[in-house]
Amino acid sequence: MNFFLPFFVSLFAGILAAWGVGGGTLLLLVMTLLLDVPPATAQSINLLFFLPSAAVALFYHRKNGYLKPELLRALIPLGVIAAITATLLSALLDTELLRRPFGILLLAAALGLLRETRHSQ
Repeated sequence: MNFFLPFFVSLFAGILAAWGVGGGTLLLLVMTLLLDVPPATAQSINLLFFLPSAAVALFYHRKNGYLKPELLRALIPLGVIAAITATLLSALLDTELLRRPFGILLLAAALGLLRETRHSQ
């Protein structure tokens, strides 16, 4: 039984991600709320889940001409600086302080996805 819930949630999250709905948010919620995975571990797993689909999406966006090189040149350095800053700040904070805001962020993201899905139908 311990195998089936993670397997089916991962499968469902993969399908949602392929549709562009945000399967990673579902994956994080299930791992942290139902499977008692520590938030840092859940985020790491989610990143590993995201990277292959992001790489494929980047390839096809480039192939189809959807990427704007001048915008990428401006945004990539800012994104790297923001990621490094957030990483350093999170290393200084107690994980218990981050746990509740992270859960609230996940719930807000899930509600936003549900609202977005209803409006698109």
